[in-house]
Amino acid sequence: MPSIRITKEFSFEAAHALNGYDGPCRSIHGHSYQLSVTVTGIPDTDARSPRRGMIMDFSELKQIMKHEVIDRMDHALILPSDLDIGDLTRLGETFSKVIVVDYQPTSENLLIDFADRIRHALPEGVRLHSMKLRETATSYAEWIAE
Repeated sequence: MPSIRITKEFSFEAAHALNGYDGPCRSIHGHSYQLSVTVTGIPDTDARSPRRGMIMDFSELKQIMKHEVIDRMDHALILPSDLDIGDLTRLGETFSKVIVVDYQPTSENLLIDFADRIRHALPEGVRLHSMKLRETATSYAEWIAE
């Protein structure tokens, strides 16, 4: 049986700042992110299974993504832990959803973080194949399993 890929698309709004960057992205700014997630596996061949022909239900992938990424990131302010703006923990007193990460919150690094979160939550036999994170209408980063 051949391996099959399925893709689900998601969107979320978030703001970030790039510490030490020499362009305008060093300031807090936001994006309407578009995220495509592709998983791969062998379709179920059990003739008695209602999931016959599926590698996983799209709704199951949606729930994993909602729990691991979307609910966490949507309408969040994402800042690197080495950003020198005083006490980062106090930002949470002013803003309701501040995420401090131990990396520069670029699209590339966000994808690496997302991949780590998603891979452990997928059902047995299903692997994360690729992701595309669109930051603007003309700019995106891709993560591809090696």
